[in-house]
Amino acid sequence: MPELHGIGVSPGRAAGAVLHLAPPPSLPARSAVVDAEQERDTVRRAAAAVAAELTRRAEAALDSTAAEVLHAQVLMATDDMLTEAAFAAIEAGSPAPHALSEALAEHRAAFEAAGGYLAERIADLDDLRDRLVAACLGLPMPGIPSPGHPFVLVARDLAPADTAGLDPSVVLGLITAEGGPTSHTAILARTLGIPAVVRCSGVSDIADLTLVVVDGSSGTVAVGLRDDDVRQVNAAEAELRTARAASAGPGQTADGHPVALLANIGSARDLTGDVEGVGLFRTELLYLDRTDPPTEQEQVEAYTAVFAALPGRKVVVRTLDAGADKPLPFLRLAGEPNPALGVRGLRVAHRRPDVLSTQLAAIATAAAATEADVWVMAPMVATASEAAEFTQACRAHGLPTAGVMIEVPAAALRAPAILRDADFLSLGTNDLSQYTFAADRMCGDLAELLDPWQPALIALIAACATAGTQAGKPVGVCGESAADPDFALVLAGLGITSLSMAPRSIPAVRESLAAHTLQECRQIAKAALAADTPEAARAAARRTA
Repeated sequence: MPELHGIGVSPGRAAGAVLHLAPPPSLPARSAVVDAEQERDTVRRAAAAVAAELTRRAEAALDSTAAEVLHAQVLMATDDMLTEAAFAAIEAGSPAPHALSEALAEHRAAFEAAGGYLAERIADLDDLRDRLVAACLGLPMPGIPSPGHPFVLVARDLAPADTAGLDPSVVLGLITAEGGPTSHTAILARTLGIPAVVRCSGVSDIADLTLVVVDGSSGTVAVGLRDDDVRQVNAAEAELRTARAASAGPGQTADGHPVALLANIGSARDLTGDVEGVGLFRTELLYLDRTDPPTEQEQVEAYTAVFAALPGRKVVVRTLDAGADKPLPFLRLAGEPNPALGVRGLRVAHRRPDVLSTQLAAIATAAAATEADVWVMAPMVATASEAAEFTQACRAHGLPTAGVMIEVPAAALRAPAILRDADFLSLGTNDLSQYTFAADRMCGDLAELLDPWQPALIALIAACATAGTQAGKPVGVCGESAADPDFALVLAGLGITSLSMAPRSIPAVRESLAAHTLQECRQIAKAALAADTPEAARAAARRTA
């Protein structure tokens, strides 16, 4: 049967009939503006309606990552700059739908020119434009098909509002023509456990109701199946998932070497199943969609909800990772020519030290009131002096275990110096890939550079793991690469001590580790390190396994 090829971003196989995402609304023919105030009122009502709908979807989202992205879209929809730009277009003679489209086109051009993390927001802006135009015209919001039966969704790309509403019992698999391995679509597909392939050339030409098999591990899409093939694929996948769901216990290799398998979460509601602990507690959700920072008491309550659910277990809290793609109005940060390389993560604390101080105080209060083993880490650390300053601040607040995220190549290269003060390292491989290869995470043409099997990235991970071993301190990975059952063997072989991922990904990684000894993992890692390309690294690792 014919086969299409893309990038597998969420493992597993699924078979079913294809349905394409409904197209966005078209702008009507331009008409003259008769009543400018009426057009302005249409803009106001459309912005309010879209903001209310996105807020509803955020509150109903199955995952806090989706909620974070949707709250960011709400900020865009209610931004005074957008409204003022639309009003200016109305004054120039454009009716409301065209005025909003033109205003967002200006934002889009600015984001595209800025590159980096702002460029990641282009798909979000396009989705916002379509929703605002639909609201102006009184048309239904764009969205996922509802055929009354399970299907495989095909789209050019998915907006956050669409991905957040995916029901894994209805959307069996996901195929997009664009996107990359660290895009929001990929991350949320993994979180929901939906097999997904992105950057799949030719997928737009598949007719609705064509039967296909999506393989999110290999990145292939088989086209032209029979009904019996569909039933066999789905039955085998269901049996495999049932077996994995029944697995339990700590992560370890076949000979008992421990590799902790932890969860990435954004709030207490993301804690599903019995996990060893949390390797990445993203605290951004508490700060989004606000004109004032959350109070210390609000933070204490949010952190306590997570800590209390995990008595005696490790919870690694990442302090506020703001800036770039997570602009927060209350921070009042100045505009930057390239936000991805600007004031973000820990760097925000230099402008607003009160925000970090309040957060550390709230974490300490919540930790003291519960029995969780609370660790704290800072994002976007670049130098040993930054690491030392952060760890001192944590200890001054009574937080004894302080570490840093390794997302910047400079930090990876200076890992031994950073570990003189930091108690642990956690590698965010998504950003580390982006900065190592100067490749925007949302630029589909550069998706190959963001493959975690890139030998240069593996070499940086190896350097950090070696530094941790020599210092006698733990080094974990909390990027999406940790969820790949094959790559988990490489990480264990390099000396990584913990892997943190979406909770749904843990059973498959646990199974993979349990099937190999530590020595076998080391041989697999050695083979991957010796390769010159990601394809060769992947192939060498599988041959060795």
